[in-house]
Amino acid sequence: MVDYQGLLQAGSPLRQAKAEAAPVRRWIGTGAWRRLLILAALAALWEATARIVGSPLLLPGFLTTLAAFGEGVASGELPLRTLASLQVLVAGYAIGVAAAAILAGLATASRLGAELLSTLTAMFNPLPAIALLPIALLWFGLGTPSLLFVIVHSVLWPLALAAHSGFRAVPRPLAMVGQNLGLGGTAYVARILVPAAFPAILAGLKIGWAFAWRTLIAAELVFGVSSRSGGLGWFIYVNRNQLETANVFAGLLAIILIGLLVESLLFRTLSRLTVERWGTQNP
Repeated sequence: MVDYQGLLQAGSPLRQAKAEAAPVRRWIGTGAWRRLLILAALAALWEATARIVGSPLLLPGFLTTLAAFGEGVASGELPLRTLASLQVLVAGYAIGVAAAAILAGLATASRLGAELLSTLTAMFNPLPAIALLPIALLWFGLGTPSLLFVIVHSVLWPLALAAHSGFRAVPRPLAMVGQNLGLGGTAYVARILVPAAFPAILAGLKIGWAFAWRTLIAAELVFGVSSRSGGLGWFIYVNRNQLETANVFAGLLAIILIGLLVESLLFRTLSRLTVERWGTQNP
């Protein structure tokens, strides 16, 4: 007769197998396998299309691009260019987030601030950041300050609008509860307004990140910084001029991978730790 009670005790093979399978079940539950399946299908479609085109100069295949990517990483050039871009991106993004927080705070605190934000966003939000490159070059010269200028412009307006919209959408009863509890000033903003408006703020952060990343690469493609300190955009520009199409696609692949990593690691984790835990947004 089988001793089922003994099998279920701690340390039994059945319990150990169940414990070992738990991480796999959690991984499947996150949907990561579906994203991997989509990426694999896209890579296969890319490779098949390249084989149909039959011209590596026009469209290198996924495997060719992967080989060029590996060579760029092994030589150290691709990591160096990536690091240069990310350093500028993080600095510009941080400045843009801080400026957006100030504008959104002013707009929430007073009617004059709301009119200021509405007027400025109506003026500058439709203006493409890349169109400001000539002015950036004129004011700051050829270098990192020009890149920071256009990145801040691309982050500031969509994030400020998203944050202000989130603050305005906070239910009045919730705001009154905070006031009745005696919360005011910074405590009221930090404990009532920000958690309630964070889904909108998180959406603005994502949009600002995407705009900043695109703007940085486009700006580097136009004028870069220099041959020694240029980023991924400069890497793509140089290899395009040398007709090294595989390296161009390797640079594009690096941009895509960074975007996937930021979305999967940073924003998904931030969402799980904030809006999903607080119950202000469904997982």
